[in-house]
Amino acid sequence: MLSIITSCALSGIDAFPITVEVDIAPGLPGFTLVGLPDSAVKEARERVFAAIKNSGFTVPSKRITVNLAPGGIRKEGTAFDLPLALGILLASGQVETGPLDPFLIFGELALDGRLRPVNGVLSAATFARDSGRLGILMPAANLEEASLVAGIGACGAENLLEAITFLKEPKFADRALPAWDPAPDCQALDFADVKGQVHAKRALEVAAAGGHNVLLMGSPGCGKTLLARRLPSILPPMNDAEALETTRIGSAAGLKRFKPTFTRHRPFRSPHHSISVQALIGGTAGCRPGEASLAHNGVLFLDEFPEFKGDVLESLRQPLEEGKVTIARAQQTITYPCRVILVAAMNPCPCGKMMDLRRPCVCRTEEIKRYRARVSGPLLDRIDLHLELASLEFSQLVDGESSEPSAAIRDRVSNARRIQTERFRGSEDVHCNAHMGAALLKRHCSLAAGPRKMLQEAVEVLGLSARAFDRVLKVARTIADLEMSPGICDAHMAEAIQYRSLDRELQYSG
Repeated sequence: MLSIITSCALSGIDAFPITVEVDIAPGLPGFTLVGLPDSAVKEARERVFAAIKNSGFTVPSKRITVNLAPGGIRKEGTAFDLPLALGILLASGQVETGPLDPFLIFGELALDGRLRPVNGVLSAATFARDSGRLGILMPAANLEEASLVAGIGACGAENLLEAITFLKEPKFADRALPAWDPAPDCQALDFADVKGQVHAKRALEVAAAGGHNVLLMGSPGCGKTLLARRLPSILPPMNDAEALETTRIGSAAGLKRFKPTFTRHRPFRSPHHSISVQALIGGTAGCRPGEASLAHNGVLFLDEFPEFKGDVLESLRQPLEEGKVTIARAQQTITYPCRVILVAAMNPCPCGKMMDLRRPCVCRTEEIKRYRARVSGPLLDRIDLHLELASLEFSQLVDGESSEPSAAIRDRVSNARRIQTERFRGSEDVHCNAHMGAALLKRHCSLAAGPRKMLQEAVEVLGLSARAFDRVLKVARTIADLEMSPGICDAHMAEAIQYRSLDRELQYSG
């Protein structure tokens, strides 16, 4: 006999259908699994057989053939355990159910028949809803996550017997959608804690308002990390679409495994400088998302920027430019979104004292050049704001006035973002000024005679590349939005140009 059950697998953060076909035929007892299964799927035989026996059923002493279709796509993970067990019970006649076509079924089995949760349920629920299915059958531990997707029935079973009971008489329990938490992230981290560094706080406000990348350069202890960790506190909360997409990435990666946090908080990721290319942009076992994608719609903070391996830093070029990362493997190509605000922090020289007001630098000129050359020019071009932070005076540390709180800054940032949302309405992939392409730049960043002349002089003196030219325009547009100005004025352009400090240094040192 033959049974057919529909399950699903992940490609990036999107789910696609997998048909589990189970055929039981007379012959010598055996179990054959085809359809490009990985090791975890091949091991399902032992889990499924034990779960069937310990749930009060028998494993047929016949030839069992299982096909996971389409056969040309590699199948990974443990989510096929439940459909495999149900398929065997249906094909052997031990269980009778109604039609299974309306349901998407997945889950991992324990040896005693209990159902264990799996990754990617949010994507599976979204696919089931969009494909017009009646509902999904899954482990009970995943029910809270699936509840985030409205418009689809969901049943969470504790074990194999409960799953069979549901299929005999489908009945979806009433469930309330989880409430989003609109509170700002990192409430304990506030810009009011930062003493001095007025110039840097203004620059981070501009970065937050327009989604721009930032490089912080200064002596150890001047506040680079302090500022970077407080950047999420001035970013506006994510809207529904952003929050859902960000949560789907975390679900696919297994973050806060099986008890996901549904929040509007912007993610903040800070990987160590020893990270590999695969861990940063994705492509580890199972082609899981990397740190860049886990920071999607939030902040990716790279401290000790020049200490990262050269190939790791260069791997960021395409993601920063396109807002997505494409991982190509022999049998599949996966794309993950990674629209992030990159915040990079570095010392000005190997000893770190070059910009220190109290301690002299002991580095030779050649050492400084070699140190800074670890960050390539093309990568610097993709960073919109270059900031130099001076060390703080004793009076600033002891008697410094309280800084403006994050809430006040976030209000201005949110107002600027609203202007940009209206400006880019209808543009699917553009949500803030940093995402503008050539056509949108031409339309929204036209210059009067004064700012035009100022930018021309900057290009001639600093030798800005075409990419750096575009980024100066985008930053100027963001500064104008913060000031509620319909056009880019002289002051906006002057401020945007002075944020290219490393371009000035490279020009003068060359």
